[in-house]
Amino acid sequence: MQAIRILLLAPQDPFGDSIGRTLADAGMTTLITRADSREQFTAALDENAPDVVIADFSPSRFDARGALEVIRGRRPATPVIVVSESISGAAAVACLRAGADDLVLVPNLNRLAESINHAITRRSPLTKLTSRQFEVMRLVAEGHRTRDIADQLKLSVKTVESHRGEVMKRLEMHGVVSLVRYAMQVGLVAPS
Repeated sequence: MQAIRILLLAPQDPFGDSIGRTLADAGMTTLITRADSREQFTAALDENAPDVVIADFSPSRFDARGALEVIRGRRPATPVIVVSESISGAAAVACLRAGADDLVLVPNLNRLAESINHAITRRSPLTKLTSRQFEVMRLVAEGHRTRDIADQLKLSVKTVESHRGEVMKRLEMHGVVSLVRYAMQVGLVAPS
């Protein structure tokens, strides 16, 4: 069984240790890299290519909200799970709209392994896409017309149509509505 590479965005405290223990108790083999600032997080994201990001929610510092922003631009196929001791309803909704795959409260940490497996499975189709296909998918999901996408990316209309068709084929989607819905669910499109 291959280890799951986790990037943990949390301060150096027992919080991270309890996540490691919880996942080990669930039978999950992990390699955990920890970051606690935007710079460390961005570097670790690029260097380690994590399978999943687990981010603490803490309004006083760089946290899940900032991580979601960085990931959307750098590694949009990487799922993010927010873990928090407590979080308001509005903050939870904001994280989910920004693309978090799940939100796990510390008292329910025993469901984290299941949440990780589900998030990786849900986003695994995205690993089939090229960076150009991601761009086209994002622009389609934002509501841009084919001609506008072609102009913006300096491609022909035919090439954009080809990329859109290939994205739909690789993601096994049968219409633009499904494509847009999926892009919104995985946070490829910024919340409005």
